[in-house]
Amino acid sequence: MKKKITLLLLGVIAVTGCQSIDPYTGEEQFNQTSKYALGGVIAGAAAGQIAGKDTESTLTGAAAGALAGAGLGYYFDRQEAALRAELQRTGVSLKRTGNKLELVMPGNLTFNSSSANINSDFYEVLDSVSKVLKKYNETDIFISGHTDSTGKNSYNMTLSQDRADSVAKYLKSRGVQRSRVTTEGLGSKYPLSSNSTSQGRENNRRVEIEIIAKKG
Repeated sequence: MKKKITLLLLGVIAVTGCQSIDPYTGEEQFNQTSKYALGGVIAGAAAGQIAGKDTESTLTGAAAGALAGAGLGYYFDRQEAALRAELQRTGVSLKRTGNKLELVMPGNLTFNSSSANINSDFYEVLDSVSKVLKKYNETDIFISGHTDSTGKNSYNMTLSQDRADSVAKYLKSRGVQRSRVTTEGLGSKYPLSSNSTSQGRENNRRVEIEIIAKKG
């Protein structure tokens, strides 16, 4: 039993000890895989303790939790890396928040003013996004359209929905599964910047793609 416990401990330590180098600062940091693994260790250990009420059950739960957490974190680590490689110098920003990836596509790059027709020179970017989405298909995709506050709210809601639908339609045409994609037009509800300046309004005219783990 001691050998088994030792192996479990080594497995947990190996998974949760992962570190990476921040490319901007050169400092060591926990990567997302490690964060998920550590969270899994804590949750798994607690579950094992409740179920078995002994050391072996606690350690078994910790190891299982670490591997489950690391699996999700690793999946998103790889997907994030693939997207960053594809989207360098495109004008599309990528943000990682836990188990969610957010792509922000500025309207000045994707659409002409008051139009939901995708600009022809932006198809290549969407092709790159669709390539990654097809490879990492264990995720759901939420596409939201946004506008500035200029014009009537009803018009902005319709335009933002049409823009989100245009991006979704193109991604689906490139092989992204329809069942994974949902869209919503949010008008001017969620500005990134103040609408009092032209630059702020330009920032607010955008389409966002959120990539999240599948439910269930």
